[in-house]
Amino acid sequence: MEYVYAALILNETGEEINEDNLTNVLDAAGVDVEESRVKALVAALEDVDIDEAVEEAAAVPAATGGAAGGEVEADDEGGDDAEEADEEEAADEAEGGDDEDEDASGEGLGELFG
Repeated sequence: MEYVYAALILNETGEEINEDNLTNVLDAAGVDVEESRVKALVAALEDVDIDEAVEEAAAVPAATGGAAGGEVEADDEGGDDAEEADEEEAADEAEGGDDEDEDASGEGLGELFG
């Protein structure tokens, strides 16, 4: 993430995002710089409008926030049904829960991080 943050700093200050500038920012932050990662990031950002990408990313939480509010209202209207479901879930957890779900949630993560 440090590499992306360094690119965002360069963009915010109006500096060109190139290998030298990115390396300088990372060095100043005390990051052990990997030249291959710097090159890859500079190449990946070559045709990207960072300001536009940041605006799009900022819009996503606002859109999902409305859905979460709707779920809360639906739960409130459920009354006894919601309470029964909570009790069943609590009983399930007391019995050890569903081990298959726990195993499946971490499946393949090791591949992502080498």
